[in-house]
Order: sequence, then C-alpha cells, then structure tokens
Amino acid sequence: MADDVRSILDALIRERGEDYSSLSRLIGRNPAYIQQFIKRGTPRRLSEEDRARIAAYLRVPEAQLGGRAEASARPAASGDALLQAVPRIEVRASAGPGGMAEIEEHGRPIAFDPLLLKEIGAQRTSLLSVIRVSGDSMEPTLYDRDDILVDRSATRAVSGAIHVLRLDDLLMVKRLVRQGSAWIICSDNPAYPDIRDFDPAALQLIGRVLWCGRKL
Repeated sequence: MADDVRSILDALIRERGEDYSSLSRLIGRNPAYIQQFIKRGTPRRLSEEDRARIAAYLRVPEAQLGGRAEASARPAASGDALLQAVPRIEVRASAGPGGMAEIEEHGRPIAFDPLLLKEIGAQRTSLLSVIRVSGDSMEPTLYDRDDILVDRSATRAVSGAIHVLRLDDLLMVKRLVRQGSAWIICSDNPAYPDIRDFDPAALQLIGRVLWCGRKL
C-alpha cells in the first residue's frame, strides 16, 4: 500500500507539472522531503496533516494518498492547504550561460493562491521565484527592496513587459520594448537612459516579472 501511494504521488507530481521541492515547501518541510519519501521510503508514511494539505493542493481524495475514505469528504484543516509556496531567492550574477542557476533560498517563502498565479499568467509553478529589487531605475513601477515574482519559464521577450535579464554579465530588472525589428531595454525612471546599442546575442532573458509587493 505504501509503495502504491508513492507511485501515485510521483505520477501526480509529473502530471501537474510540479516538482518534489515545491511540494515539500508547501507542507513546510525541507526541499528534499518528498523526494526522500517517494524514492527512499523515508518517512514510511505521510502524516495526516501533510497528506491532507497535499491532497487538497493536488485536488485529489485523501484516500488516493493513503488516507481513510471518509477523510476525503472533510474540508482542509487550514486555509493554507491550497496555497503554493514560492521560495525567496538571493540571486548571484555569474558569467556565461546558466541564468539563475547560481541561486540560494533566502528567508521564508511567500504563499500564493494557485488561482491567482494562473490569473497573472504563471506557467510552471516549480520555476517561480521571489527576488528583491535593488535600485531605483524602475520607479515608480518598482521601488528599491520591492519583492517581485519571477516566472523563470517565461524566457520569451514580450514587448512592454518587465523582465529579469542578463546583459554583459550584469543582472537587471528592466522593461523590454520592441521598435520595428529592434529591442530596447527601458527603465521606467526617466533619470535613466534607455539601452539601445547592444548585441542581441549578448542578451539573456531569465524570466518575466508577474507581480510585485512591498512593505508600507
């Protein structure tokens, strides 16, 4: 039975485009927790609270994950059960390809309603990250130390959208605007000039900014 639960959960994760670490964060565990449960059998079974939270998030009956049949009819024990935990990361700029490969989690994750994520255009929840804005070049849209939600699966340039990008080994948060066949890297703050004369091959899109939040 336990092996069946692990196989079912593994299949659900693949079908829904999730990953082990994001599901582990959802239940407040270390990033390797679900992978160890599925691949190594540690722990031997999920706790009732973890199982209920995962079942509610994946929208499957608890019985499918080893719970009692009657548990499937009960509401989730917490409003957090349906939230998607998105990690905060500290970005380290590095030379060469690799995008945001050199990152480390920093601080507590931020929980988002999956319906909100879908509404704002998030493509893969496993590739969402929250990073912190540095500087004032994007004011009044983004301010220094704002938190921004970045979809790292959205690496196609969208004219008028704000992207996290790398140019000449410098990581930036800027707006991309298409003019004819050329792209312009724009700052919303008029005190900063647009970047027009650059080699398009040197531009690497890390992801698109979908949301921002700040402390008042």
